[in-house]
Amino acid sequence: MLIKEIQALISLLDDPDTSIFDDVSRKIISYGNDAIPFLENAWENSFDHLVQNRIEDIIHHLQFQNIKLELINWKNSEQDLIDGAIIIAKYQYPDLEGDKIIASIKQITQDVWLELNDNLTALEKIKVLNRIVFDVHGFYGNTKNINSPKNSYINNVIERKKGNPITLGIVYLAICKKLNIPMYGVDVPAHFILSYSEDEKNALFYLNVFNKGTVFGQHDIDKFLDQLKVEPKDEYYTACSNLTIIKRLVQHLIYTYDSLGYIEKKEELEELYQLLS
Repeated sequence: MLIKEIQALISLLDDPDTSIFDDVSRKIISYGNDAIPFLENAWENSFDHLVQNRIEDIIHHLQFQNIKLELINWKNSEQDLIDGAIIIAKYQYPDLEGDKIIASIKQITQDVWLELNDNLTALEKIKVLNRIVFDVHGFYGNTKNINSPKNSYINNVIERKKGNPITLGIVYLAICKKLNIPMYGVDVPAHFILSYSEDEKNALFYLNVFNKGTVFGQHDIDKFLDQLKVEPKDEYYTACSNLTIIKRLVQHLIYTYDSLGYIEKKEELEELYQLLS
């Protein structure tokens, strides 16, 4: 019965009356994800450009609803960083499966683990991490096109080995978490860095993953903030939450799509940001 009802509704999507379309669209959307396979099949078998566009809009609406639900559930859970980044990537790639991403992180972690031992100092551990992540696996900061949306989607970063400071930081932090290395994100204005902090508040040193894990100190943050003419705050030097990192990722995507003129994407991402706030 359900199949026949959905198919009957889909057959009405060619009606030129927009009020009828709106009503039909709402009814199809009420079926949720169950309607998507039928919509996809109808799209493949249609030669009507209007119908195809309408189907695409309905599918996107359903998929966007899924993203919002996943994000709310993530926010109310333990907030695993990679899981959060995968949900954001699903905004652009709705059919994305996270298994390959998680497997890639696991492989890099294994490669680092093989070269670590308990006698290494904090800096020596970071040297091992940097060599494996940036030299062996070839990750690097995309300086030529830093504001490309692709740099903000974790599946692209894993596949292309390049990203922005936030996504490269997410990869690095995920590896450190698996290895019990006390690395955290630091929410610095106009940049994103990492801190090696055994108590989360007092950093032993900082890392710039956008520049192959360069190590620096607090005085360098002082200089950076001075250049920006920004008043120093404790939060610019101490560990931030995974929620803050994902919010920062969404913020960057909003800026990216706004600068490219994709207003609809910008507005949808603002919705996601509000869910996290």
